[in-house]
This record gives sequence, structure tokens and C-alpha cells, in this order.
Amino acid sequence: MFDLSGRVAIVTGCDTGLGQGMALALAQAGCDIVGVNIVPPSETAAELHRMGRRFHDIAADLGTAAAEDVVAQATAAFGRIDILVNNAGIIRRADALEFTEKDWDDVIAVNLKAVFFLAQAAARQFIRQKTAGRIVNVASLLSFQGGIRVPSYTASKSGVAGLTRLLANEWAKYGITVNAIAPGYMATNNTAPLRADPARSAEILARIPLGRWGLPADLAGPVVFLASDASAYVTGHVLAVDGGWLAR
Repeated sequence: MFDLSGRVAIVTGCDTGLGQGMALALAQAGCDIVGVNIVPPSETAAELHRMGRRFHDIAADLGTAAAEDVVAQATAAFGRIDILVNNAGIIRRADALEFTEKDWDDVIAVNLKAVFFLAQAAARQFIRQKTAGRIVNVASLLSFQGGIRVPSYTASKSGVAGLTRLLANEWAKYGITVNAIAPGYMATNNTAPLRADPARSAEILARIPLGRWGLPADLAGPVVFLASDASAYVTGHVLAVDGGWLAR
């Protein structure tokens, strides 16, 4: 039930980090992959080809790209799509009193607006195909908590959690499931400033019961589960992959 052979997954932001880890995990389970990236995903492409999977990359800035065009290109490349992983995201840090409108708009455009319209375009394609599609959004611990100095990121990820539930409610009648993964503190580019600050890093690690930063490989099992038939009766759920942070 975890076998994804013959299926096609769109994974946004798969050039590095969590997106790359999830793309490789889906490929290992049998998927062909369509990437959507600003930066050419050379390393990801090479690894997928080594695994014997087909890979097609769409160069797009999700802050401005038309979602319907992205899904149309993906469908044209491989004839169908079965899974959408809305992973791409950006973050801007500043005190709320100093936060700029541009930093607000840029983050909301990529982290929330693009998530909705890509999900909409993918769902329309699933319905045209008459297939039970899988949508996996990437939320955050800040879908549950406020955080500090990242107001637009917190707003966007709280929105992703709510949107996941709404879409799950509306699209269940089509056999489409919509879930989200909420990564904890992961060793990615987004957390580089935190990991570079010894005091802040130590503070974070002290709060994580498993005592370490998460890795892209830690999302492999969760994303395959939510993309596969194993989760056919799971929808509208936000799965925290956080080393126990929220349980503390």
C-alpha cells in the first residue's frame, strides 16, 4: 500500500533541503517527479536519474507564476499527475514593529497564495483524470504556535493548516485527500541563522525531546504515507514531524 509505482508527483522547491528529501523519498517509492524551482535542481535531478526515475523541472517563481500553467506543463511532460507536494516557502525575519509590507507580501505570495492556487489547479486535473489525487502541504510548528520575528511566515503557515482542512472538506467527494506535514526545527537553509547562533541553537535543542535538529530524511516516511494508498482514510490532518517539540 506504500507503492507509488507509475505515479507522478509535483514537488515544489526540490532543489535542496526538505523538498529534495521528499522528492527522493517519493521516487524511491516508485514516483516520477516534476520539480518546480527557481534554482536549477542539478543535484536532485542527478540523484533521481541515478535511481532510474523520470524527472522534469519547471523553472518558475511561485510568487508570480500562474498555477494552471505549472500544472499544465507537468501534465504535458508525463501525461498525468497524481500527487502535489506544496513544499516551496520563504521566510523573512524582523521585529513586528519594523516589518515591511514587501516582506509581508512576498512571503504570503509564495507560502499561502501559491499553495492554494497550485492545489486548485492540481485538483482540477485530478477531477479531469477521474483519479483520487493526493495533496500534501508543508505547514510548520508555527501553524500551532506564534514564534517571534516572523509575522508573515507565522500567518502563512497558520493559513496553510486552515486551508488544508477546508480543501479536505470540499474535495473529499472527489476522492482527493489533502493533508499537511508540519516540520519542526530542521537543518535547512531557513534555520541557518538560528543554528549559527550558539545560544539560540542550544535553547532550541533543549526543548526537543529527541535532542537534535531534524533532517530531510525525517520527512521521507511521512510524505510517502500521505501520498500513498496507506493514508486513503486520512484527510484534513496536520502531521507534526518535530522530534517531540509540541509534546513538551
